[in-house]
Amino acid sequence: MAARQGEPGYFADDSMIRRVMSKRAVGLTYGVRALVIGAVHPLLFVGTSENTAHRATPYTRLAITGAMFEAVFLGSKSEADRALAFTRRKHQPVVGTLPEDAGAHHPAGSAYAAHDPHLMFMTMAFTFDSAEAMYDRLVRDLTATEREDLYQDYVRWGELFGMPREAAPGDYPAFRAYFDAYLDSDELFLTDEARLVGSYLAGSRKAYRLAPPAEQVGTALYSLVQGSLPPRIRRMYGIEWGFTDELAHRALCRSLRTAHRTPPLAPRVLAGALAGPSTPSYQLLARREQRNVRAGKASMPGVDPRNWVQRNSA
Repeated sequence: MAARQGEPGYFADDSMIRRVMSKRAVGLTYGVRALVIGAVHPLLFVGTSENTAHRATPYTRLAITGAMFEAVFLGSKSEADRALAFTRRKHQPVVGTLPEDAGAHHPAGSAYAAHDPHLMFMTMAFTFDSAEAMYDRLVRDLTATEREDLYQDYVRWGELFGMPREAAPGDYPAFRAYFDAYLDSDELFLTDEARLVGSYLAGSRKAYRLAPPAEQVGTALYSLVQGSLPPRIRRMYGIEWGFTDELAHRALCRSLRTAHRTPPLAPRVLAGALAGPSTPSYQLLARREQRNVRAGKASMPGVDPRNWVQRNSA
């Protein structure tokens, strides 16, 4: 990113948001986790799916979103401003209503809008929660001060995308109390499409197999994401998670935490591989997804990409 070459960004090099989001293990997992958990919010999910040109290709959408987010996390102000302007243009027409009931709290006709302050906060909330969770699991436990600083950085990040400051709780403890209560509430609901897309992103429904060693890397990534999900979310998706799955997940987390320790456990060459932007890796997945669609193959199980209606371009 240009900010690392002398151009200032919206966040200082020593800010918690840069320290956390520059870890590749976090960058490669937080976005998938955030989308999988965020799909339980019908207004967010339907508002996005009804207004995107990448409805049948979620990894392509993830790659675009990840690039925009990383430009703001890690880039210079000029890079961030371009990403923010692009996002504003895409969000401007995102206004609509739920076409059908999505649980008791979201009946058909419930309104959504990309610039709704609460929905903007919830987008920030799912993103922050996933970055925090993956850093704790894959790098090290944050201190209470670091956790508060990271939360405040994310609130500022949300503001850059247009979220009013007052839409977010004032501090981390207030946020954690609110968000945990939300995840335990009866507001959560998966539409049929949300369950399909989330299962695909989490790796529990694969459209195609990869050749070694990409298959092994993908399996490890899916284990990290699935194991980080709250048990209730796994149950909502019907993701089977047993004792051996938990052991494999913990072993992967332990190995990555060990790799992130200071030398000699993390030689310089390894340390370099553990840090940096993750957008290129998402783009690899997106390109494979696009190749399969062009070849007429299903991007997700049960989905014919030629017949999936797409209404807009986000």
